[in-house]
Amino acid sequence: MAKDEQAPVEAEAENAGGGKKKLFIIIGAAVAVALVLGVVAFMMLGKGDKKTEKEGEATPAAGEHGAAAAPAAGAHGGAAPAAAAGATAVGGPSANIFPLDPFIVNIYDGQELRYLKVKVELEMVSPAIKAEIEGRMAPIRDSVLILLSAKTLQDIQDVQGKNTLKDEILAAINRNIPPGKIAKVYFTDFVVQ
Repeated sequence: MAKDEQAPVEAEAENAGGGKKKLFIIIGAAVAVALVLGVVAFMMLGKGDKKTEKEGEATPAAGEHGAAAAPAAGAHGGAAPAAAAGATAVGGPSANIFPLDPFIVNIYDGQELRYLKVKVELEMVSPAIKAEIEGRMAPIRDSVLILLSAKTLQDIQDVQGKNTLKDEILAAINRNIPPGKIAKVYFTDFVVQ
C-alpha cells in the first residue's frame, strides 16, 4: 500500500514541476510581449514629441524674428518707416510664392530612360495674380511638362543647365499668362533617378 500511495505523489510532483515550467514560459512570453509593445509605443510617442518640438521651435523663432525687428526699427527713430517697408518687402515675397504640384517626367540619359521629379514654386509680382495662375493651371502645367520631357540628362545635369531650365520654364509660363507677372522660378525639389 505504501508503494501505491507513493506513485500518485511522485506523479503529482512531476506534473507540478512541469506545470511550473509551463507557468514560467507563459510568464516569460507575457513579459517579452509587454516589453516589445512598450518599445513600440515609446518609439511611436517619441516621434510625435519630436515633431511637436520642431513645430514649436519654428513658430517661436518666427515670432522672435518679428519681435526683434520691431524694437530695432523703433530704436532708430526716423528710420522706422524705412524699416517697416523693409519688413513688408521681407514678408511680401513669401506671400507671393505660388507652389505648383510636382512634375514627374521621363528623360533620356543616352542609354536608358530615367525619371525627373521637379517641384517648382513661382514668385509672383503681387498676390492678386494667384487667381489668374489658378485659372490657367492646365495650360501652364502642360507647357512645363512638355518642356521637361524634351530634356536629356546632359541638359539638366549641371548648375548652368538648371538655371537655363528655370529661364525656359519662366518663358513657358509667360506664354500662358501675360508676361511680367511671374518674377522668378524656384526649384524646391529636383531629383533624377
